[in-house]
Formats: sequence, C-alpha cells, structure tokens
Amino acid sequence: MLFAKVSEADAFLAAHPEVQSIEAFIIDACGVPRGKLLRREELRALYTDGRPLPSSILGLTIRGEDVDATGLVWDVGDADCWAYPLAGSLRLQPWRDRPTAQVQLCMHPELGLPASVADPRHVLARAIQRLKNDGYHPVMAAELEFYLLAPQRDGDGQPRPAPQPDGERSQAPQVYGVLELEHLAPFLDDLYAACELQGLPARTAISEYAPGQIEITLEHRNDALQAMDEAVRYKRLVRGVARRHGMQACFMAKPFGHLAGSGLHMHVSLADADGNNLFACELNDLDAPRLASNAERLRHAVGGLLHTMQDGLAVFCPNANSYRRFQANSYAPQALNWGINNRTVSLRIPSGPAHTRHIEHRVSGADANPYLSAAMVLHGVHKGLRQNLDPGAPIVGNGYEQPCARLPSDWLSALHTLDDSEWAQDALGHEFHHAYLAIKREEHRQFMSEVSEQDWRWYLVHA
Repeated sequence: MLFAKVSEADAFLAAHPEVQSIEAFIIDACGVPRGKLLRREELRALYTDGRPLPSSILGLTIRGEDVDATGLVWDVGDADCWAYPLAGSLRLQPWRDRPTAQVQLCMHPELGLPASVADPRHVLARAIQRLKNDGYHPVMAAELEFYLLAPQRDGDGQPRPAPQPDGERSQAPQVYGVLELEHLAPFLDDLYAACELQGLPARTAISEYAPGQIEITLEHRNDALQAMDEAVRYKRLVRGVARRHGMQACFMAKPFGHLAGSGLHMHVSLADADGNNLFACELNDLDAPRLASNAERLRHAVGGLLHTMQDGLAVFCPNANSYRRFQANSYAPQALNWGINNRTVSLRIPSGPAHTRHIEHRVSGADANPYLSAAMVLHGVHKGLRQNLDPGAPIVGNGYEQPCARLPSDWLSALHTLDDSEWAQDALGHEFHHAYLAIKREEHRQFMSEVSEQDWRWYLVHA
C-alpha cells in the first residue's frame, strides 16, 4: 500500500498558502466519499501520524446509516481506526468558492483494524496481487456515463435534464450530437481544466443516448489500482464542477424509466512484466480453429468472466435501481454472452489494432463502486486463466434476440447468489463479504419497506 510521505504535504502547503481547508475522504463499500474537513495546520500530522476514523464509517448504508450487522459498530465500540493519505492524491478542488484541497485516505492494513477489512480499496489491491503472483499485470480503464440534471425537480417531484443555454430542454436523445457538446462547452471546459489540475486523464467526451447524458473516457493505466483511484476521484470532481454550473451530476444506473441507463464499463487487459499486451491478437484469431496463445488467453479470460458474472452481479449492480437498467435494445446487457465489436452483449472485444486488444465489461451500472467492480472483474479473469475456461462461440448480430442465460433481473436474487458463492467470498475476502452483504440487506429491507408514489398510483383505489 503506497501511502504518501510528509514531503508531499510540505510541498503542497508551500505552493498553496491560500488553502486553509482540506477535505480528507475515504471511499466506503457503497462508493460514497466520507471523511472530514481539516484545517491547514492539521495536514502535516495527517501525513506523519495518520488520522483516526470511526470503524462505523465503513459500515454504512448509502444513506449514511449504521449497519450493526457488519460488526463495525457496537460490537467493536465504534473504535478509532487509523487511515493514511494516498500518494499523489493531495490536489486542489477548483470548483470550491474558497481555496480548498482534497486528499484521499485508505485504512492502514494493521492500524486500521477492524475497519480495514471493509475498505474496498484493499479488496482491489488483493485481486491485483493475485494476478501479479502468476506473472500477469492488469491494465484497466473506467468509462463512466452520467446525466446532468436541473438542481430543482419538476412540479411532480421528478428529476429533469438540465436546460440548454436557451432555456429549452431537449426531448430527443441526439446521441453523438456535437451541438449538444457545444452547448455544454462552459461545463466541459471547466471539467477538463479541473481534471488536468487533479492529474486525471479525461479524454473523449460523447453526447450519449438520452437528453443530458454524457460520457467521458478515462485513459488506460498500467496500474489498475491507479485507474480506479482516478475513477472515484473523477466522480467526485464531476459532481463538484456540475454543482458549480448550477447542475446536478447523476450517476444513478437508471434515473429515467423511458431513457437510457448509465453504465460503468470496465476495460481490462493483461501485460507481462515488460508491458507487452498478453491479449494482443487479430480479431479473426479469436474465432479461429487453432488459436494463437494470446487469443487463447483472452478467450479463457472471457470464459472466467462469464462463469463468475452472476456471482458478482450484486457488486456490479449494487442497488435496487441498478436492475432497471437491464432492458432490451437499451445498450445495456441482459445475458451471459460475449461478442466481437458488438454492443448488444455483456462482454465486448472492441475493434482496433492488435496491440490494443482488451475486454470491455459492460455489466456494471454507473452506481457501482469502481474498486469492487474492478476487483470482481480481475478475479473473474484470473479464474478463467487458471481453469482454462472456454467462453463458447461469440454472439454475432443482435444479442438481445439470441438464446442465452439471462442475468437476474432483481436485487434480492443477486444478493442471495452473492451470499451463496464461495468464489465471491474468496474474491472479496470473508470479512468484506460479510460486511457488504449486511449493508446491502439492510438497504434492501429499508427500500422494500417504503411506500412509494407508484404504490399509490397502482393500488390506492382498486386493490
């Protein structure tokens, strides 16, 4: 675990005498940043001595409520656990009105106990190390879709896309529309500037398949842990810049029933110690009678991902709303399938030069925790390589219309599968597996106990 040296804090303080506040945050199991706002004079001690955080901070629901069944609340007396700053994470927050910085924390493996067992970053670090032990170095990138919404809801309490500069709200998807990107130029300019200031490798922007829906790609990283660090910081940044522009950035998987959902697409390949892509091959090689070694390796990785996809679904799709995204002809997957240059499947092998060959895992919603999704992807790849799992023939044509095993369409089924899976317990670690299920079961209980507006519309009069 690469914690930062105090020289990083000293250099930052010297370079930014205007900064008086620093947001110190850790990412919890739900992917929510939680922490404290420190004063300038407290920063140096954070680097030399760490910072105590209550054990319960990593045992919370997405609503920020204690879950006693995690074992991280009253069983341990809500003990202090020590967190330390991650190297390179001390950056300015340019969207703030007053000069403010941020620094990301991670629980120390020993001093952070008992909470360190529930730190999702540790889950990913273990997955990476297992692959490295076998000579594989994972290369990853995250691709996040999100909506830009108006800060106020409409008269019926419904969210709505942010208005265009002329005050009108588009009713059409206008996918790939360049005019839509032009309308967002002030926001995008500030977003790219903020990403550059924070060292985040934001690249291509796309107007996605719904009014107000955007996707910006992040560059592949040879360090998969760095790639996911950047993904969680990017989500924090997008929300901050959007708020600065009078909008709300929404990473729900399905904020509108009649519009496209938002995904977190995970791009993964494996490299050797010298950085050579171990999946490098021509697309035709993947379905050839006799496979070259790299093509065979890639197919085995796909086989492992298909074999473990249902076991990890409650991680890829962590909330009740996540399952509304799985609809036919929606660019969201529905089945355990794969294909070459095909966006109707769960696992896509993109086109491009042979040396760029990789897998695009399309199952996770934008609401997923990037650390946990990446960890489950890597464990799936590893299983496929170790057991030489065959994925079968790739889908050709419309994957929505071809017979394949379907992904579970409800949250509770996915939670039961995660609970029963020995593979998932090993992948997540016994303690994290227990804590995560405790959190999600409590969320499920609360969600199902709420009487919604839909209940009244359907049942108030005629039931």
